[in-house]
Amino acid sequence: MAKPLVIVKKSEHIANITLNHPDTGNIVNLCLGQELEEICRQINQDDDINVVTITGVGNIFCVGSESEKKQSQQFGLALSVSKIEKPVIAVINGDALGQGLELALACDVRIATQEAHFGFPSVSEGLIPTDGGTQRLPRIVGKGKALELIFTGDIIEAAEALKIGLVSKVVPSQFLPAEAETLAKLMASKAPIALRYIKEAINNGLDLTMEQGLRLEADLYFLLHTTDDRTEGIRSFLQKRTPGFKGK
Repeated sequence: MAKPLVIVKKSEHIANITLNHPDTGNIVNLCLGQELEEICRQINQDDDINVVTITGVGNIFCVGSESEKKQSQQFGLALSVSKIEKPVIAVINGDALGQGLELALACDVRIATQEAHFGFPSVSEGLIPTDGGTQRLPRIVGKGKALELIFTGDIIEAAEALKIGLVSKVVPSQFLPAEAETLAKLMASKAPIALRYIKEAINNGLDLTMEQGLRLEADLYFLLHTTDDRTEGIRSFLQKRTPGFKGK
């Protein structure tokens, strides 16, 4: 029986996804893409999962896809990940290049090891990013920097990625797993519905006018007042105890 190319483990309301294709640098192929797509679908249906992390096995995050090498079918990963309704943390334990960087961009928060490198080398092969890179990168680092990186195909180090806002934190490799676990547990301790609404308000609001975005924010805010979690939040505050959110 073939080993799974994507491994998922659940613990304490967190789903930890690991790309498991180490012999190729966790490169994307059709099977890996299909496995990840199904896992993302299952996560959205699992009310026991509040937060998701994505990383790669070994010391590489993901260095591209077979489609970049073989000029064949594109295997979408970023779209599957972007459809996850819960917060997603990219734990970038090594190089994130090509479609690997597109996968990281589809996550909500990115933390990286000091040894990681980032870039879109596809222009050197006469190609462009095709899994959302041309759209997500400028929304994260700004239009000018995104154009520069994609035009040149330059590979940047983690320190530069932190400087331009591509990642939010850079740590030594030996501390990355603990840093990711701490961040994921902190998020998972919050009200699940509020986490989902925050993600919806920010992601959808970027494509709206300010007036429309404020209306969306207000609508979601008022909806939260109808939830049991909001009642629990008030009760736990008054009783000076840790809230026990149920996602209802």
